[in-house]
Amino acid sequence: MKKINVGIIGLGRIGQIHFNNLKYQIPHVEVVMVAEPREKESYKGIPVGRPEEVIQHPEIDAVVICSPTDTHADYIELCATAGKDIFCEKPHDLSLDRVISTLESVKAAGVKLMLGFNRRFDANFRKIHELVSNGKIGEPTILKITSRDPGPPPLEYLKSSGGMFMDMSIHDFDMARFIMGKEVEKVYATAGVFTSKDVAEAGDIDTAVINLTFTDGSMAVIDNCRKAVYGYDQRLEIFGSGGMAQADNNKHDSHMLLDAKGSHGALPLNFFMDRYVDSYLAEMKMFIQALQENKAVPVSGIDGLEAMMIAIAAKQSVDENRPVTLREIQKMAAAKLV
Repeated sequence: MKKINVGIIGLGRIGQIHFNNLKYQIPHVEVVMVAEPREKESYKGIPVGRPEEVIQHPEIDAVVICSPTDTHADYIELCATAGKDIFCEKPHDLSLDRVISTLESVKAAGVKLMLGFNRRFDANFRKIHELVSNGKIGEPTILKITSRDPGPPPLEYLKSSGGMFMDMSIHDFDMARFIMGKEVEKVYATAGVFTSKDVAEAGDIDTAVINLTFTDGSMAVIDNCRKAVYGYDQRLEIFGSGGMAQADNNKHDSHMLLDAKGSHGALPLNFFMDRYVDSYLAEMKMFIQALQENKAVPVSGIDGLEAMMIAIAAKQSVDENRPVTLREIQKMAAAKLV
């Protein structure tokens, strides 16, 4: 099996997950260098350099970008120029024009770019995707996604995240396309602030219901909230002409206590790093496999662009209190996307 030499930019929460998976969990991979301003000379025995040094390192085949969002596009373009394959946490950037320019750079360079939509690799959701793809529920017509965080992020993050639709709901927009196997035509969203003064101070929202209409008229309903007091709430249901399929929360354990007061069980897991630990490993394994076998990556830059356009449409829908068609957003991209 071909050995892949990897560099990592950013060792925050996600960067550390990818570092540990690449260094300890995936065979035929070597982490050659990392970039992290909080580390000086080495991190767990791996040399530390500047991001540009990681990208330009002659022995590195691929770069994993886990730095702040506002650096993603620059590093993607530097990697493309250097001929390095790329794994990048979502989103590419908060600017539609900038995202398009990175895709053009990647295409011109002939390198691979995979986006970190890890929920596609969760075993429960992949099973639902498989059932739908194999026609087990007939023609899918209604998708329901519940995605609620246990608590809002810090104020500083909220100020730079691009808003809830771009940093949180974007996962659900990608999941809707992935599960339904269809493209979104229209978005109508309502939203408000109910959980945190920090959210209001950042000019963001913390609660939303988003209705998606696909090109064939089928529908999805997504409900999001930044604070669920009972834990990390991640559920999905899809209904079709031949049946229905569900994926429930992962919980701390599966016990059930029945007594005179009722039935009692464990709460859902309390953090995305616990809920999706296996999916982060699975997505990185598939990225490395795509490089080893010279195959297409399972989540492309175009997938990232499509999810971003839905997020932009959702924000516009809230701001203007009306349904927004994807055609309106696509017009901004069509002239530049080759």
